Amino acid sequence: MLCRRCFRDSIVEKTRRTISKYSMVHHAEKVGVAVSGGKDSLSLLHVMSELRTQYAWELVALSVDEGVQGYRDEALAHAKAAADKLGVEHLVLSYKDLYGFSLDQALGWDGRDTSSCSFCGVFRRRAIDEAAAKAGVAVVATAHNLDDYVQTFLMNLLHGDVGRIGWLDPSYKDGSFPVRRVKPFMEIYEEEVALFAYASGIPFQTVSCPYMHEGLRSEVRDYLNEMEVKHPGMKNVLFRSGLDVISNYNSPDARKSVPCSKCGKPSSTGLCSVCRLKAEVHQHVNLTDP
Repeated sequence: MLCRRCFRDSIVEKTRRTISKYSMVHHAEKVGVAVSGGKDSLSLLHVMSELRTQYAWELVALSVDEGVQGYRDEALAHAKAAADKLGVEHLVLSYKDLYGFSLDQALGWDGRDTSSCSFCGVFRRRAIDEAAAKAGVAVVATAHNLDDYVQTFLMNLLHGDVGRIGWLDPSYKDGSFPVRRVKPFMEIYEEEVALFAYASGIPFQTVSCPYMHEGLRSEVRDYLNEMEVKHPGMKNVLFRSGLDVISNYNSPDARKSVPCSKCGKPSSTGLCSVCRLKAEVHQHVNLTDP
């Protein structure tokens, strides 16, 4: 029941309250905003830009080029255009430069027991950390919304990864990682973020990643959307349930990381997922192919 202007203002205010409630970003910090070029990340960049004067933030847009032919180029163009328009520095790192192969190359072998989304996610998270370190930011803000949060919570339960639920704590910090990671949109529905993008006239990539339907998340997303239609408010209930579970989470040891035996980066085991998957790629893929 809001006009375009008041709706936009409500999203900015909701984001500000979430940041304040969980002390996500402090005054005068240098903030990296992970920008993929989709509606969520570009909306977050615009919202953070509107708030930066109030909190004296210095913003840097961080983008990752996974190397998906016919998909990522358009998104990176939107990210660059938005950063230029808002007067924000834009840093791009590619899988090719970081790991020696593109995502298309990495997925080009049979017998994988890891879904494309999980496979990509491992490398993408590390790439964002590397970009954050290169940019010298104190905190990285990602555009994960309420839908993303409840999907991850449910997927952890379905996979039996109970220990990972603790990582969803908005105040969770791991000193072994280079910077803090926060989710300012975590209390906002995906539909609201999409409407904010349309109401703000933000151009964003409309083509979906060609690998997106290979993972469990796509099925969980469809299920939760169906439940929300039948039982309005169900996503918000699940979101609150996730926070309640975290508040009663009594196994801090399950959250601790140890240095990877190969690269020294944080890992839940002796060998981090990035090094393990890189070894599999080099074993199964001929990287001399174009």
